[in-house]
Amino acid sequence: MTATNREGVIKFQLDFVKGPAPAEDVLVELNAWRVVFRRKGLLGQDPQRYGGYAFGNLSRRLPGQDDGAFVISGTQTGHLPALRPREYATVLGCDPATNHLRACGQIKPSSEALSHGILYQSRPEILWVMHLHSPEIFAHRTTLNLPCTSPKADYGTPQMAAEILALVQKHDCSKPGLLVMSGHQDGILAYGPTAESTGKLVLEYLDATCK
Repeated sequence: MTATNREGVIKFQLDFVKGPAPAEDVLVELNAWRVVFRRKGLLGQDPQRYGGYAFGNLSRRLPGQDDGAFVISGTQTGHLPALRPREYATVLGCDPATNHLRACGQIKPSSEALSHGILYQSRPEILWVMHLHSPEIFAHRTTLNLPCTSPKADYGTPQMAAEILALVQKHDCSKPGLLVMSGHQDGILAYGPTAESTGKLVLEYLDATCK
């Protein structure tokens, strides 16, 4: 796959097999937070932003799995007001060092799946990952004292994965965390042990930009 800097373009080597969609009951919290973030403009699709490509994606570790498998919203689904199970993919494994990912489902995984994968591999406490785009948080990243990846690390690359891993290793992952992807316009990654604590952390930082 050709690497470009366009939003939403899958850059990793993907082994994808058509298969069953994830079970609906594991998607309830993802879909609920997706509604919240769409209303806040942190996820979706807008012809005036990022060349018109969809932005933002959510994932969760599969319940009872300790091998890093997770479900994630499918590529370029940001325009949809609600996602059905067939619009989520299951990532079975990933190797950031070789830029390789294995997945199955009815749709290919988001172009940010590699960044999600490194988080799940790094710490067992991380059960939820929310990749969003916030111009406000991004612009205030210094005053908010947020950890940031290198501006030279582009999304969906081994370099970005290595940057994320280095930052997460410094964080107490029993609590939610948030980092800024400096080389990915307005990109932020929130991660944590519960959907509620992770999502609320994003909203707290967003509110802090208004003070």
